[in-house]
Amino acid sequence: MTEKLSQSRSERDYIPGLGRHFLTPLYDVAHRVFGLHSVHNEMIELAELRGGHRVLDVGCGTGNLLRATGRRHRSVELVGLDPDPKALTRAERKARRAGLTIRLDRGFAQELPYEDGSFDRVFSSLMLHHLDSASKDALLAEVRRVLRSDGQLVLADAVLDEQGHHRGHRQGGMRGRMREQLQDNVGDAVAQRIADAGFTVEPTRTVSLRIGGSIGIVSARLDGNS
Repeated sequence: MTEKLSQSRSERDYIPGLGRHFLTPLYDVAHRVFGLHSVHNEMIELAELRGGHRVLDVGCGTGNLLRATGRRHRSVELVGLDPDPKALTRAERKARRAGLTIRLDRGFAQELPYEDGSFDRVFSSLMLHHLDSASKDALLAEVRRVLRSDGQLVLADAVLDEQGHHRGHRQGGMRGRMREQLQDNVGDAVAQRIADAGFTVEPTRTVSLRIGGSIGIVSARLDGNS
């Protein structure tokens, strides 16, 4: 695991995977219970990965999407980024047990610590609603920067109906700030935000979880490369 943060950046606030730091050990249990593997499988299919591709997972958490990708595509280069050191420790252990080589960096989505045009694919799975509006736009600008000209973003996040409710899911137990930030996900707002950032967006695919509502998956390429 590579440490890439200055002292000031390392103290930046962030929302962990399940909303609270003490719940991080339960993240993989929640992943299985909610049936998030179906979301990851759909994302991997949409990415149309080929041998030699370099793939970044922004907000990789405990590495489930990276591990699933590596098992299906042994010849791609995998990189994960997350601000949570405890999640990264778990991701590193799981990758080692799976016999996968994955580079794991600690960092923030708004300031990706990678060179311009250095990735063929960028994943983001259930992380966007952890960011405020300005940070979401900063993430998408950074994704544009690090993608190669023929690169692709595959992003999954919760879908809210026109009344601002997560389809099939009550939000009452969700941390207040995260619940507020989810209001950016009403209808096709996520796809529109990605398009406004300079991407050509495919129609959103929706995956219903075992419990917990629906997840929208957006596949997008840099304008002119659709």
